[in-house]
Amino acid sequence: MKTIAVLCGGKSPEHEISVRSAKNILAAIRRDKYEVLLIGVDFKGKWRLLQEAQLGKYVPETGPQLALVPGGNGQQIIRLDNQQAIGPIDAVFLILHGPQGEDGITQGLLRTLNLPFVGPDVLGSAIAMDKDVAKRLLQHAGLNVARGIVVHAHERAELDYQHIRAQLGSPFFVKPANMGSSVGVHKIKNETDFVAAIEDAFQYDQKLIIEEMIEGRELECAILGNEHPKATAVGEIITPEEYSFDAKYEDDNPAELLIPTEVTKVELKQLQEVALRAFRALDGEVLARVDMFLCPDGRVYVNEVNTLPGFTNISMYPQLWEAAGLAYPDLIEELLRFAVERHQARQQLKTTWRME
Repeated sequence: MKTIAVLCGGKSPEHEISVRSAKNILAAIRRDKYEVLLIGVDFKGKWRLLQEAQLGKYVPETGPQLALVPGGNGQQIIRLDNQQAIGPIDAVFLILHGPQGEDGITQGLLRTLNLPFVGPDVLGSAIAMDKDVAKRLLQHAGLNVARGIVVHAHERAELDYQHIRAQLGSPFFVKPANMGSSVGVHKIKNETDFVAAIEDAFQYDQKLIIEEMIEGRELECAILGNEHPKATAVGEIITPEEYSFDAKYEDDNPAELLIPTEVTKVELKQLQEVALRAFRALDGEVLARVDMFLCPDGRVYVNEVNTLPGFTNISMYPQLWEAAGLAYPDLIEELLRFAVERHQARQQLKTTWRME
């Protein structure tokens, strides 16, 4: 029986979404095949070994604190209270969302520990998380992205609403460059909205993206695989208002998800091709959800490539694969298989060099 560590929580505004995702994974994973260890990262950044019953809305600041031992050879994670290893661990189902979770930081840590993990590697995670860098690479790959302006914290005093409106039109969007789940994202219709949005968004990142609004259907495609990734049909988000954090997770009448949604065969082929090109352009591996806009004139714009999409009960990624015939427990197995496959390929590389 394989031992899988589910890693959730984190020092991130998306902490709660990570916990919700983890609960769904814990409920779906096949216990006859996998022994499961639950590791929670609390709001202070401490790693803790938890019992599943301890996982509420957040990761509690209780439970044995863990320490990490690079080169531990099967004992890479130990309890501080008794100095005993919790492993050996065969793979980590990484489901940390947001900064310090899907931006390459934790991926680099797991690489250092020599543990297989779900999700892209360090580079793919980092560049996909940064919307500014991601857009540059997507453009280089010949894909359409929204026009925008990048603003750093030290430049905020130079921002001029009228000038931005003249460049991008109205309404436009303000977004933290490194954030997900619509945290800090604002649709700007006037100068008052703009001032408040800049103040809010800079709480989450030191770099913002100010972006034109693309008129089109908001569609999402799920990607799975390494060298030969596959794409699902597309889902669509229907909301009465902007798709904010509250609209996603808190409203009594949440957004409607059409899974799959209706598009023509030609449109579906185009959307899947764009999604796979975006995945490869950002060095994607194992999984991603590619968010796109389909415009009335047939053009497709890439909005975002999410390398650790939500696994909550309302999340698009697992539902798209279920609609494609891959049930939630089977999807978990496939993700773990691709994670281990990638790790084993990396293990074949030489780590020392000597001149003969």
